Formats: sequence, C-alpha cells, structure tokens
Amino acid sequence: MAPPLIQLKDIRLTFGGTPLLSGVELNVAPGERVCLIGRNGSGKSTLLRIAAGLVEPDGGTRFVQPGATVRYLPQEPDFGDHKTTLAYVEAGLAPGDDHHQARYLLEQLGLTGEESPHNLSGGEARRAALACVLAPSPDILLLDEPTNHLDLSTIEWLEQELDSRRSALVLISHDRRFLTNLSRSTAWLDRGRIKQIDRGFASFESWRDEVLAEEERDQHKLDRKIVDEEHWLRHGVSGRRKRNVKRLANLHALRDQRRNYRGTAGTASLAAAEAEQSGKLVIEAKGITKAYGERKIVENFSTRIQRGDRLGIIGPNGAGKTTLVNLLTGGAEPDSGTVRLGANLETATLDQHRESLDPKSTLAEALTGGRGDQIMVGGKPKHVVGYMKDFLFAQEQRGTPVEVLSGGERGRLMLARALAKPSNLLVLDEPTNDLDLETLDVLEEMLGDYEGTVILISHDRDFLDRIVTSVIAPEGDGKWIEYAGGYSDMLSQRGADLKRETAKAQPAVEKKEERAAAPSSAPKRKLSFNEKHALETLPKKMEALHADIAKLQRVLDDPNLYAKDRKKFDDASAAIAKAHEELSAAEERWLELEMLREEIEQA
Repeated sequence: MAPPLIQLKDIRLTFGGTPLLSGVELNVAPGERVCLIGRNGSGKSTLLRIAAGLVEPDGGTRFVQPGATVRYLPQEPDFGDHKTTLAYVEAGLAPGDDHHQARYLLEQLGLTGEESPHNLSGGEARRAALACVLAPSPDILLLDEPTNHLDLSTIEWLEQELDSRRSALVLISHDRRFLTNLSRSTAWLDRGRIKQIDRGFASFESWRDEVLAEEERDQHKLDRKIVDEEHWLRHGVSGRRKRNVKRLANLHALRDQRRNYRGTAGTASLAAAEAEQSGKLVIEAKGITKAYGERKIVENFSTRIQRGDRLGIIGPNGAGKTTLVNLLTGGAEPDSGTVRLGANLETATLDQHRESLDPKSTLAEALTGGRGDQIMVGGKPKHVVGYMKDFLFAQEQRGTPVEVLSGGERGRLMLARALAKPSNLLVLDEPTNDLDLETLDVLEEMLGDYEGTVILISHDRDFLDRIVTSVIAPEGDGKWIEYAGGYSDMLSQRGADLKRETAKAQPAVEKKEERAAAPSSAPKRKLSFNEKHALETLPKKMEALHADIAKLQRVLDDPNLYAKDRKKFDDASAAIAKAHEELSAAEERWLELEMLREEIEQA
C-alpha cells in the first residue's frame, strides 16, 4: 500500500466546553476519494482547514508527503486584491504549471477571466474558486461544499472533471448524487471522532444505521451491567474486602463510562404549519411571456398545477427560474398571457438568499421578529426556545448573533421561519443548501407528509428525484417544457442533459449569424491538457492494475486461505474487487478518449 499523501493523527480541538475533535485520525492515499460526512457543527470544515494547514489544532500531528501539492476550496473564497478572475486563478499556479489551464477552466466554468472578483455573484465566485484549485492539478484536493451555488449542468461537468483527474479528493457536500458518483471511501465525523470504511457514500446510510444500532445495544448492556453491580453493592457484599474493593472500583468505572458517553444528536422536528385546504386548482398559466429588453425569459408557457402536486424547476443560473416562479405565484405580471390562482391560497416562501437575515440580530430575534419570547406557529403561540429545539438549536444559542451561525444553521433558521407561517403552497428556493444529510432526510419526510402543494427550485438531483412529480426545464430562448416524474425521468424523456454555457459571450442571435457567415472560422476541437495526460498515462495504470489483480488472485487461489487466515482472505477479496472496479473505470475512460482522439483527427 502506498504511503499516505496526507496524514492527520490524534487531532484534538476544543471550542468552549465540549471537544469538537478528540483523537481524530485521517489518512489519504494517492488517488483516494474520500467523502467526509457529519452533522452540521460536527467540525467537518474545521478538520478540512486543519488538513490544509490553515488551522492549528490543540494537539496531534499533520503530515504531508514532501513535494505533494495541496489545494483547499473554502465555502467562502478570499479573492484578495486581484483585479480579475484570471489574475486570481493564475496567482494559484506554481512556476512549472500550465498557465493555459487557468483560462481553459474559467471558460469551462462560464467565466471570461476579465470579471472583477469583487463584483461576482455567489455562483460566479464559486466557479472562480474552483478554477483556482483545479488549475494546478494538485496531488490532493480538499473541497468544502464545491457544488454550492452551481447549476445542475455545471455540477455534472465538475463531476466528470474530478473523475478524470488523478488527484486524491476529500469532499464535503450535501449533494448525495455528487458524493455517490465520486467517492470510494467514507469518513464519518461523529461526536469528535472519525469512523471510516473503504466504501463510497452509497453504502454510508446503511452502515451508519448498523453502527448506531450496535452502539445502542452496547449501551443497553452497559446499563444492565450497572444495575446488576448496584444490586450486588446493596445485597451481595461479602466479607472478602480485597475482592469487594476491586468490584466497587469496577462499578465506579462503569458509571464513569456511562456518564462520559456522548449520545448522538437528535433529528430536527420539521413540520409545516398547514392552512385550510386550498381549492383543487392551485395555479393555471396560459401562454405567459416575460422579457427584459430583448432577452426572453419566458415565452408562451402554459401549465396547470393542482392541489398536492410537487413541481420542480431546474436550469442554469440566470435562466429565469425565480422569474418563472414569481409569474406563477402572482409575484410578477407577465407581458402577455394569463395566470389564475386557485381559491383559499396561502403561500409560504423560503428564499435561498441568506442575506435577508439581519446579521446583527440574535437567533431568537430572527425567529420572533424581535417581539418577546413567543413565535406564532400555525397561528398559535409557541415559546421560541421550544421551537428552536425542533430545528436542533440549543437553548444556549438563543442570544447567538446570526452572523456567527454556520451555513447549515442559517439554512435551518430560514426553514424555521418559513415553516412557521400557515400555508397550503410551499415555494422553496434551494432549500437543501448547507443542510446536513440527516436534516435533508427529515425535510423529505416533511414534504412527503405535507398535504398542500410544493414548488421547488433545486440543483440537487437526488432531492428532486425523491420529491417532485414533474420537472420544468429550460430549452433556450425563453422556452420551458414540463416533464412528468423526477430529474432522472426528465433526462430519459429529453434524451440529453441540459445545455451548459461554457463562456459568457454574445447573444444567441449574434452567434448564429457569425456561424452562418464564417463557418470555417470556428476553432477545431482539441484534446485538453487533462485528456492528453489521461490518454498517455491510463495504459500504464491499466497494466499495473492487471498485475495487482493477478497477484491478489494467486493469494485467493489457496483453497485453505479462508480457514487459515480469515482477515487476509477478506482483505484480499476487498482489494481485488476494488482493483477490478478501478480497471473497468480506467478502460472505459481510455476507450472514450481514444474514440474522441480519432474523431478529432478525422475531422
């Protein structure tokens, strides 16, 4: 086994009373792809910053292989005093790095390189930061929520880009599909410690449930043992002093063990305050059109939404998703066409922009509007502390300023405010941003039980597949089409992914005219730097994998191995399965690139 590129050993860190990290161990080998899972506030981002060398722990060691390059993507990038996005990305390159990669990646991520970093939207800032960490092709990529603020097509491009690279990955993400497609091992940060398995995120939830069930059984056994020992103390003490002292010491040790046990955090108790039932027809739109200047946002769109429908709206950033929702819910008037809202409609809206929260207000003030200790939930008063606990906030956080809350805590706060209002129509704009996996599960259950209607804007493919009954997707030039089913169903019906713009450029009409006037001036497709590198190195990797598989097979050919050494048998079986998986992926990637090379040469 290759030595780790980065190794964290016995990492300890405490903020306040309870240790955030206590004896954390994490090893990342070359080419390894680890998803780092944990509840909001469990210390995932802090651990990643320690791995990047940006935070000094209270104890423990950090080791990085000499010469190994590490790049870290924070949730909030710092652009310093760079004048353009290209200058920012180039500043992250080492002297021997390929500077063409900076402009290539910016173009792939929909930026020109001329933008001022200080005038970027959240999505544009995330794209520039991604280009900065990807351009040097580092040995280790530490990515904290890389898909936040990205549209679906860019998320899928990023998946393919990361999958084609040799870099080791450590990923923090709330996007389950993204983690499933990229991870090969899972590190679960739970109550200050890490548990790790050599399986990707697809196996995490079942494994986690097994671990917690086993832990619950152990605690039950411990409780029974303490009860038995206490019964002995009351009724079975004998005259043998030495034995009694030892047994009493054991009882004290058992009690200490029980007292120091940190149970798992509870789950959020999400429930939407429901208003009286709406009419059967919720929204009917006929031929609605909306344009800003010459740019068409919505062109001749019609739909009929009935009570209980779950409608998903997807598309690239800037496609007009929010405008379409505003038109459908009466928040904006169409230029032409009509929108009819159903009877008895009560709408609650979750805005994706956390900026609507006053950063200087406290958590309790944000929930109550600064009015006392009561919050109206479904038209009934409830004490703010009790409502906070439903959303996993501790009583001590009542006076915490909003500006120091984590991204996940702000997400839960926005949900708490939206769900307190009685409604029969929920409009949710990117509700999954920054939420941990457990809260996502509870949110899904709540939406499943909600008797009203849901309109959901989301870039989370897995969440869309689990929730919505139909998907509205943009087809360009203001055209929107509704597809039955979830996101995967939409792709099947459409027969293609959503189009992704790889550069900010001129209007579509001008592009068409240019292509018609000068078709020969279009640049010929070339293999990228990464594609060339993969084409050259994959054959050696496949050869090495073949050799590894043959070696492991010779070990497994021993018919008595299972009986002689069960651990060696299990390790060899797991290793050969992983090698076959990597070989299959390498062969598919090489074949894909070889076919692409032939097409380019024949063009």
